[in-house]
Amino acid sequence: MARTEFQNRLESLREAVCEMGDLVVSRLRQGLEALDRQDHELAWAVIDGDEEVNQLYLELEQECIDLLALQQPVAGDLRFVAASFKIITDLERVGDLAVNLGEYALYADRQVFGEVDLRGLGERAVEMVESALTAYADEDTVACVSLADRDADLDATCERASELVVRDLIRTELGEDADDEQVEFLLQDVSRVLLTIRDLERVGDHAVNVAARTLYMVESDDRLIE
Repeated sequence: MARTEFQNRLESLREAVCEMGDLVVSRLRQGLEALDRQDHELAWAVIDGDEEVNQLYLELEQECIDLLALQQPVAGDLRFVAASFKIITDLERVGDLAVNLGEYALYADRQVFGEVDLRGLGERAVEMVESALTAYADEDTVACVSLADRDADLDATCERASELVVRDLIRTELGEDADDEQVEFLLQDVSRVLLTIRDLERVGDHAVNVAARTLYMVESDDRLIE
């Protein structure tokens, strides 16, 4: 393959990875909207749309494999293909977390623990993914490093939100007169809220992974890779 054609395939890969990222971000926003409004139709759209994300992932995975096996890139090109391969894996997992949000929306009672700003947490997580994708597209290493700091802040906020749920449960919801059925329903709601918080935190983690691979791709700097 001529060098020009090879470079064109690399650039096409970059564009396709960003397109997959845009799709995943869209799914995340829809999942958050479905959860916030308890919109079952939108929730099912997110759940059913996971197949599109998975198919795109498989196509890009095959392209990365072909580039590695058939073209045997070296140096910066090798790092780019390897980083892109890892990034699409993180994006596919973010897509799975969007599906989780859709599933939570089918059952969650947003009247319970309404003081927990899940929408706000979600928007911060989505913005991190968007920033990570921009850093990848632009090979912006400064933005990659700053994402790690934003993730630490998101983690701390998620931890405080989880503590708020537990404190509210103990202080307000449970009482000596509560029967077993009431307790069981409450625990189910608590579980869904905590799982949502956990998943939003994981979205931030995947955003940092994208940034980490971009930083390594551009500068061979592995400090953000865990």
